Amino acid sequence: MKTKFIFVTGGVVSSLGKGLASASIGALLESRGLKITFLKLDPYINVDPGTMSPFQHGEVFVTEDGAETDLDLGHYERFSTVRMSRLNNVTTGKIYESVIQKERRGDYLGNTVQVIPHITDEIKAAILKAANGVDILIAEIGGTVGDIESLPFLEAIRQFRFDVGRENVLYLHLTLIPFISAAGELKTKPTQHSVGKLREIGIQPDILICRTDRPLSKELKSKIALFCNVPADCAVTAMDVESIYEVPLYLHQEGLDEKIVELLNIWTRSPDLKPWEDLIQRIKNPTQKVTIAVVGKYVDLTDAYKSLNEALKHGGFGNNASVTLKFFDSEELESLENVSTVLQGHDGILIPGGFGNRGIEGKIKAITYARENKIPFFGICLGMQLAVIEFARNVCGLKKANSTEFDPQTPDPVIALMETQKAVVVKGGSMRLGGYPCDLEKNSLALEAYGEKTIMERHRHRYEFNNTYTEKLVSKGLTISGICPQGSLVEIIEYKKHPWFLGCQFHPEFKSRPHQPHPLFFKFIKAACEQAKRRTWNERGEKNPEVVEEIHTEKVKTKSSH
Repeated sequence: MKTKFIFVTGGVVSSLGKGLASASIGALLESRGLKITFLKLDPYINVDPGTMSPFQHGEVFVTEDGAETDLDLGHYERFSTVRMSRLNNVTTGKIYESVIQKERRGDYLGNTVQVIPHITDEIKAAILKAANGVDILIAEIGGTVGDIESLPFLEAIRQFRFDVGRENVLYLHLTLIPFISAAGELKTKPTQHSVGKLREIGIQPDILICRTDRPLSKELKSKIALFCNVPADCAVTAMDVESIYEVPLYLHQEGLDEKIVELLNIWTRSPDLKPWEDLIQRIKNPTQKVTIAVVGKYVDLTDAYKSLNEALKHGGFGNNASVTLKFFDSEELESLENVSTVLQGHDGILIPGGFGNRGIEGKIKAITYARENKIPFFGICLGMQLAVIEFARNVCGLKKANSTEFDPQTPDPVIALMETQKAVVVKGGSMRLGGYPCDLEKNSLALEAYGEKTIMERHRHRYEFNNTYTEKLVSKGLTISGICPQGSLVEIIEYKKHPWFLGCQFHPEFKSRPHQPHPLFFKFIKAACEQAKRRTWNERGEKNPEVVEEIHTEKVKTKSSH
């Protein structure tokens, strides 16, 4: 089958959910047996989001091949079986960088290099490259229609229909139908203007996906269709839902996938949506509840931890548990004499990744609280490094232990800059990025979770565990349960005198899926569920039935031995 292309644009306002809409469309088409992939076209001039602040851009999603990409690629992976690569995220910066390099090489000798055709041709080449070997490519254009930055991308996709044939291209436009409470009605005018903007540059949407907080009546859909020049059955309601994982089912009920295959003239099997239906049943009918404290430095923007938040929920799905996340600014914890005043009552504590020394001591306080009070603890990337620093200071007696990232003059650099990073000058794309192998130790939490000796996980860091301190830390009870065979880098640490205490240098959240929770998140939430039970028994003044059973068994054994 000749590859088909679906281009998803957004209008009226940003943050409407183009990424989720694209991912959901991919999930529906994949459920029909089609081979799909995705492409995110971002209009910013950065080559990639790797050097951007999480407060501006949100999470940086890392692919297996080491690309730092937009967080929407995380949605694409979570909603499908497709694995993203550096080909699946293209920015204005990347396009211009490529064109300028070609100009300097002399590829355009004799020509004036212009936005049209050179920039638009480069964009179209990137689209075709990402679409190699698939039935359907779903390309999301970042930004909002009307932004000057996205015009070259819109012009490129306008031309694309003529390049590959009208029957092989579909334009979907995600728009907003706001409810005006003063008037007591939904308004279609913003959508009309948004579609008008698209039509000005030569793009007529084939399908409108209308974001709204309430159902659209048949009459309202007919009005939208009339003024936006689409058939009435091509105006699709995208109503707010409780869980983002309901979106594929909701769009299917609206007939979106059926309309897509009809307009693209594709024959497919009926969609198999049972995995999604089963998932929603688990989400809506939990048998347990846990509360996880996330102590971070970017908590004012939860998108900064998007994959992390979803992975924690996935761990809940796997344990039939509802997971409530509470975020704490690590800087605010620094001023507290006793962090138990805010952390008490939580069933697990997680320290996520980050960069820079802001809020570091607050995170270390949270780790001390988790270790001393035997609260399930999970440290990721920087979280693992800080767990090592906390252990060195408070268990090994190295009171000034630190990372050279925060204190270059520390007498005990238990965390230090990787040797391969010492000569690095350029910041963009120069960290230890992407998938690396890790060998797991016997009798460890890690091996119990994964069930296999060698794993592959994604990384994004410059600093590492300093192997000079291995013997000293291990002698005091720290367990090194994961080692990268390439350079003997420490990947996972544990503390055995604790119900569940684990830190990993990599980012397991990038590989977690709603249908298949990441093993470490599954086990962390399982430990949190057990902690919640212990806490409930303590609050009620009851004895832990498991402990009572253990005591009873021990008495029986002792009696029989006599």
